Amino acid sequence: MISVLIADDQAMLRSGLRLILETEDDITVVAEAENGEEAVRLARRERPDVVLMDVRMPVMDGLEATRQITNVLDTTRVIVLTTFDLDDYVYGALRAGASGFLLKDAEADTLVEAIRVIASGDAIISPSVTKRLISEFAGRPQSRQLTGLDELTERELDVLRLVAKGLSNAEIADELFVSETTVKTHVSHILSKLHLRDRVQAVVVAYESGLTTPGS
Repeated sequence: MISVLIADDQAMLRSGLRLILETEDDITVVAEAENGEEAVRLARRERPDVVLMDVRMPVMDGLEATRQITNVLDTTRVIVLTTFDLDDYVYGALRAGASGFLLKDAEADTLVEAIRVIASGDAIISPSVTKRLISEFAGRPQSRQLTGLDELTERELDVLRLVAKGLSNAEIADELFVSETTVKTHVSHILSKLHLRDRVQAVVVAYESGLTTPGS
């Protein structure tokens, strides 16, 4: 059973999300929070598998709440809820440790599938978000020193560069002429060696370390 915490300052939206999720046999809503501070407190108490996190909330915003939750709870993953695709907070949310983002007007099936994907240990990062991340990195100095990068094999570095471009495992497999299972193994090794949560963080560090640059 996938446990979910909903954090949003709009009671109507929280109720709507709960109604959608509780029709699923494998998902249960364990708590609701109306601000970031409450979300952190409830997350620590309930230790949910997934948190649906609004960004703009009183007392503590969703970015800080995401940062605190992911820093303390290794197994809890956060999906940031945004109002529109080019929300200025997307980069900050992913940098804070979110495993993906979802538009608030997404279809119910999309929401449910996103929760299942995130709970399985993968991440939700669409091509549009990848493009926005690349745009953000284009104006930032790539000076971060990433511990463990020298431990990656040449093939793992190749896979990481393709992950940073937003390619799926299947697309990476086609690009490198290997099986999808082999790609999954490489990604798992990359995340383990670099002590990363998921492929969203891999995208971030690939650019911040200078391994990949916009336009490369």
